Amino acid sequence: MADNQFDLIIIGSGPGGYVGAIRAAQLGLKTAVIEKDKTFGGTCLNVGCIPSKALLESSEHYQAVQHDIAAHGVKVSKVELDLPTMLARKDKVVKQNTEGIAFLFKKNKITSFNGFGKILSAGKVEVKGADGNTQVLTTKSIVIATGSVPVELPFLKFDEKRIVSNTGALTLPQVPKTMIVVGGGVIGLELGSVWQRLGAEVTVIEYTARLGGTTDQDCMNVLKKNLEKEGMKFLLSTKVTGSNVVADGVEVTYEALADGKSTTTKADIVLVATGRKPFSAGVGCEDVGVQKDPQGRIVVDKHYQTTVPGIYAIGDVIHGPMLAHKAEEEGVALAEMLAGGAGHVNYDTVPGVIYTHPEVSNVGLSEEQAKEKGIEINVGKFPFLANGRARAKGFTEGFVKIIADKKTDKILGAHMVGPSVSELIHEVIVCMEFGGSSEDLARSFHAHPTLSEVVREAALAVEKRARQM
Repeated sequence: MADNQFDLIIIGSGPGGYVGAIRAAQLGLKTAVIEKDKTFGGTCLNVGCIPSKALLESSEHYQAVQHDIAAHGVKVSKVELDLPTMLARKDKVVKQNTEGIAFLFKKNKITSFNGFGKILSAGKVEVKGADGNTQVLTTKSIVIATGSVPVELPFLKFDEKRIVSNTGALTLPQVPKTMIVVGGGVIGLELGSVWQRLGAEVTVIEYTARLGGTTDQDCMNVLKKNLEKEGMKFLLSTKVTGSNVVADGVEVTYEALADGKSTTTKADIVLVATGRKPFSAGVGCEDVGVQKDPQGRIVVDKHYQTTVPGIYAIGDVIHGPMLAHKAEEEGVALAEMLAGGAGHVNYDTVPGVIYTHPEVSNVGLSEEQAKEKGIEINVGKFPFLANGRARAKGFTEGFVKIIADKKTDKILGAHMVGPSVSELIHEVIVCMEFGGSSEDLARSFHAHPTLSEVVREAALAVEKRARQM
């Protein structure tokens, strides 16, 4: 029985689950992880963050060789797409990452179980393997870290062949001639970009009047302009009302919200990217009394404990942005609390990134949000066009925008669009974690020539002190 007794059992091995398990093991807790899929890593490593970034990287190289590299004095006479090799590379990247988690579990003496985990009561979890056999594990604490799944529309049911989720969009056997993307958020824009670069004609249909949800619209306007330049089409304020799978594609019916005019068009592939929802079906929440909110999220307190003592939840199954790094930090914080420490997550500094070309990144408050809160702000903005390194790279679209409290100069947020902004955002995050001001950032050394100088100039621009324009 000792082999089935633990201090902590985590159901789910996504970013929240596996990072939380490693931290718990480091702190001396006897830890087990239950994973229903064949490989560890959850959505992020298997069919989300990692494979999509692999394809974005590969497709960007393909596009660069076709359209951009000649300006650098490199002539290429013939460019061919080898999609099977591109997909195989993506699969190899995924495999390396998932196997890496298995190694880390072994290194940290974490016990893993392949099967479906179901909570029988506080302190007891049943694991049902693929062969149907079951075993019962006992533990002091249980963590639900089962993540999320794509939202399926009733009139656009996934078959992962013609009507696909992010999973199917990562494994298309050939480049579609036409693709409709339903939803103008992160997933739709990223995966739409991949297939656009590889030769598909992509049309994005978005219900609202803006792309990217609450993302800074100055940034999104730059991204939209660049994507349109590459051939992507957008139908905003437009509602999809129906579909019909035919022999050679999918007929999609949509209507403009402005006048209700209905149109039917056809595409080879339809990618449905209208968001994700928490996944906890079959885990036993209802049976043991774990409460959920109207959106299906598990209700937790500030210590991530559910309404049942001894049962906790983190990541996409609870409130907050559905982001891998948010889940990771919650996993670490909870592990530290369960080990007797003081875990903490600063939700004011959770970054968001869209890995398109150009990239978009953000942290903290937008101008709109600051005004809604009644906060007086100063805004500093600086373009990549004025940056020497950006010119040398051959990509000068975009800018960095920094928002600071008018009275205290404390940085409240930053919004970026341009080259490598998925990396640049983090210097602002670190500054915010220390309660830094725009002046703190502006007076810090930034090597020349680097893209990071744009961040410094934006910080200088908060007090109207930008020097390179």
